[in-house]
Amino acid sequence: MHIHILGICGTFMGGVAQLAVAAGHKVTGCDANVYPPMSDQLRGAGIEITEGFDTSQLALNPDVFVVGNAISRGNPLLEAILDAGLPYVSGPQWLAEHVLQGRWVLGVAGTHGKTTTSAMLAWILEDANMAPGFLIGGVPLNFGVSARIGDTPFFVIEADEYDTAFCDKRSKFVHYRPRTVVLNNLEFDHADVFSDLAAIETQFHHLVRTLPATGLIVSNGAEHSLERVLKRGCWTPVTRFNATDSYRTAGDDASGELILHGPEGEIGRTTWTLTGDHNRANACAALLAARHVGVPLDKGLEALSRFINVKRRMEVRGRVRGITVYDDFAHHPTAIATTVTGLRRKVGQARILAVLEPRSNTMKLGTMKSQLPDSLSEADAAFCYAANLGWDAREALAPMGDRATVDDDLERLVGHIVATARPGDQILVMSNGGFGGIHGKILAALGQ
Repeated sequence: MHIHILGICGTFMGGVAQLAVAAGHKVTGCDANVYPPMSDQLRGAGIEITEGFDTSQLALNPDVFVVGNAISRGNPLLEAILDAGLPYVSGPQWLAEHVLQGRWVLGVAGTHGKTTTSAMLAWILEDANMAPGFLIGGVPLNFGVSARIGDTPFFVIEADEYDTAFCDKRSKFVHYRPRTVVLNNLEFDHADVFSDLAAIETQFHHLVRTLPATGLIVSNGAEHSLERVLKRGCWTPVTRFNATDSYRTAGDDASGELILHGPEGEIGRTTWTLTGDHNRANACAALLAARHVGVPLDKGLEALSRFINVKRRMEVRGRVRGITVYDDFAHHPTAIATTVTGLRRKVGQARILAVLEPRSNTMKLGTMKSQLPDSLSEADAAFCYAANLGWDAREALAPMGDRATVDDDLERLVGHIVATARPGDQILVMSNGGFGGIHGKILAALGQ
């Protein structure tokens, strides 16, 4: 089958493309922004990429056009496909029908922690010689790639609640039909798609309705929103974690210890490199999901001692003159707060300079701007890049007083950061995009 993918350079669609090649299909694609690292990965897989959405691409005459959710009505190539009555399908639907069908799918859903938990789960199965396939919204450093077809029935997928495509406004995850599902947490996000939390809860219940009675739901028992979802109707066994009298994890960031407790007491412990209560909760969910496919909890715990985190999750990008620069994907206020708190526990009294790009659609709308000062409360200083925002970042961060600096010019913002930094500082850069290469700019300026 020849598929032509519209929006091929996105993390998800790029992963679909690589899986399609591995499954023996011919793949071509196009996107508005064709740049590394995804463009390099795709071309390395032998995929021909066209920049832009020119209608001349109809001449490729694929068996089907696969349309990513970044493609909207008005896109010239999409309009030409519709006018000509040519076959098209969404990325999640194509994936479900041609890669996931007949496999034991393990889906990881939730507002936060999907990528890290999916990476942990895939690694636990890999360490147990179960050779899973996977599609993850980041690059797990244990594997070095974000997608792999796998040699066994098992397939781990990051189950995103964002909408499927221009023609299908259900969440992506309803297409995957997992047998094992993790419900990590659930709060309001994606304000460009959902009107309120109740609307997202409805989509999560659509996912619950697809699960077989022989499956398993691993659910965060401390999340009231998830309890509301399950009370709407549940036909699948549920194992809860992160609540009293359930499975839960504990540990100490300084010693790197991870301890797993069950309803009857301690199950085991290991050492690992991750920090923060959020990562310990992610680990608990991954361990329970892996147990459902046959990996004992003690073996899974041992595997986590060899787990290396995903790129852009508290990734150290460099150190200059005693100043450390980190890169992190945090962009929702809860994730920002969790990330800053986790770094604070790691570095103690060292100064944290938080650098933020409110780039997601939700953040650009300003829906959560009032939460930003609290989310940055443990930072000693905050620097916000305010270009292309529809709201006043200076006003939103005013409660932080002179601890907050806002600028809509990237070079000037780098100048403010470097002028403030001193040896021993921790510069924490947070964005769900490339942020104009600011990490390298900061490191270069510090070196001068």
